[in-house]
Amino acid sequence: MTALAAGEESAVRPPSPLARPYRLATVGIIAVVGLLAFEQMAVGTAMPVAARDLHGVPLYAWAFSAVFIAGLVANVLSGGWADARGPARPLFTGLAVFVAGLLIVGAAPTMAWFIAGRAVQGLGSGLASVPLYVVVARVYPERSRPKIFAAMAGAWVVPSLVGPSIGGLVAQHFGWRWVFLGIVPLVVPAGLALAPTVRGLRADGAIPRGRMLTAVALAAGAALLLWGLDHRSVLALLAAVTGLAGLGYGVRELMPSGLVRLRRGLPTVIAMRGLLFGAMGGTEAFIPLALTSRFGFHPTTAGLVLTAGAIGWSAGSWWQGRFPGTSPARFAVAGAGLHAVGVAGVALSFHVSGWLTLPAWIVAGAGIGTAFPALSVLVLRLSGPDTQGTNSSAMQISDTLGSSLAVGIAGALVNAAGLNTGAVCTAVIAIVAALAAHRVEDSHA
Repeated sequence: MTALAAGEESAVRPPSPLARPYRLATVGIIAVVGLLAFEQMAVGTAMPVAARDLHGVPLYAWAFSAVFIAGLVANVLSGGWADARGPARPLFTGLAVFVAGLLIVGAAPTMAWFIAGRAVQGLGSGLASVPLYVVVARVYPERSRPKIFAAMAGAWVVPSLVGPSIGGLVAQHFGWRWVFLGIVPLVVPAGLALAPTVRGLRADGAIPRGRMLTAVALAAGAALLLWGLDHRSVLALLAAVTGLAGLGYGVRELMPSGLVRLRRGLPTVIAMRGLLFGAMGGTEAFIPLALTSRFGFHPTTAGLVLTAGAIGWSAGSWWQGRFPGTSPARFAVAGAGLHAVGVAGVALSFHVSGWLTLPAWIVAGAGIGTAFPALSVLVLRLSGPDTQGTNSSAMQISDTLGSSLAVGIAGALVNAAGLNTGAVCTAVIAIVAALAAHRVEDSHA
């Protein structure tokens, strides 16, 4: 083979994330992603049991929204921190705070303490998640990023297979508290696996402290809006209006200009993350509650449905990773369409049979697995070296804001009008995401 031919082959076939220069970083990233994935999958099936035990079913949605709202502040802090000082400090601080949240939740005597612990968990996971994207941007060349994002999605496979079932079994036979406490020992090996890579990724800049106040306004706005929607009084109306103002200010200051208008390029790419994550999170939060309360499923059986959806996510991400030369915009459009079909199918299954939820959620998972890595690639492609953390932070803010609003609004609708109404709400969000996907084309291409 000539040198020219070898160069052409290299240009067509990107290096594997498991090639020697990237192997250690990939193992560390997968370990941290796998930890966060296991927590999310295991906890989902334990939530209905915990809410009933603590007499907090009316506050069920807040156990999810608290994680997302606290994560908003952490995402902003982590993005600026990673750009200014490198990804190591926010990553390891986040893992430590995440452990503190698990301990608070595991020992919670009331639903209020439970929600507070979940908020601390959100701070920790928000701090730890953004640096992973910065590591990808600084360690891997652009042509190999689709494969590492596929590998990150693949890190969900084992947690998807065993997390919901283990969570359901532990909650059913040993108590829901051990679902949270049992995750604590997994944090240390995950952090140690990534430590050698992130130590060498340092920077010496200034942390944008002004963004923190804006992040607090955004998170407070989301909390006030959701509280106002969940109550019926003049005070609640004032809270909702104030919350909308805080949200508007935060989105304008922290997100790319044109996000609300779905301007082509980066604004729509980041908005798509929030819409897709909102549709997914809002649906997934209520699947175990619907299956256990309406169709009589055991927590372990309900966990199988979440497992199926997560496997679909991993399969969709693996599939798109096999075509690195394909435009990521095509995967975004195809994935968003699949996700909308799946979420609408879940809403229909709530009227018919709980077992129909399983195939519908597989389709929804495959759709989001196809779209998400493509959107991550587009965000990094549109980011310069000095904005990788900021734009990754905006992407995570969109994820958490979309999830918190969707879960909170759906929860308010469930409390007011039942599970079917909440499911229709998330289906509408998924359809809007599918329509918006056609505007993700890179305007600089």
